Amino acid sequence: MSEITQSVTDLIGELAKLPGIGKKSAERLAYHILRLNKTEALALANAIRNVKENVRYCSRCYNLSESEECLICQDPRRDQTTLCVVQQPRDLMALEQTGSYHGLYHVLLGRIAPLEGIGPDQLTIDALVERVRGGTFKEIIMATNPTTEGDGTSLYISNLLSELPVKITRLARGITTGSVLEYANREMLTDALSGRQQF
Repeated sequence: MSEITQSVTDLIGELAKLPGIGKKSAERLAYHILRLNKTEALALANAIRNVKENVRYCSRCYNLSESEECLICQDPRRDQTTLCVVQQPRDLMALEQTGSYHGLYHVLLGRIAPLEGIGPDQLTIDALVERVRGGTFKEIIMATNPTTEGDGTSLYISNLLSELPVKITRLARGITTGSVLEYANREMLTDALSGRQQF
């Protein structure tokens, strides 16, 4: 790459580190950024800086937030008796887009994956159990991805909560096994929420 400047080479290298972006895609993105006017390019840079400086995990549910608690946890209109457990903030966003769930959430920040060295202690499972023990929840909806690791994580959590006076449900299998919530369409997620069943 001796024919391009070091700044462009560095930009391509950084973009290529993003998930799903190979060398060719990184080059296309870099040249797109070069074609942007200075205001647009700096707006992108500022948006990245703002996310890194201002976004943190909610102290209650571990959703993304710019304050101590996220907007969902702060909303008194949410059903305080139902808690939906998801793997990642993007899964929460997918469920919220259905408009059919009005309870609270708990984000695990991953799933138990022994082959990748991810155990329960690396997730927010302890915080979830404490939250359920100290809360007024009547139902816990296990909305982990319908994969081997997602199902294993749900089973592990349901065993921890089995002694508590809460109903544990899981999403109906309107979502294909092996798929990821983030890519499910609105109708599929709505059906899965409304057809949830005892775990």
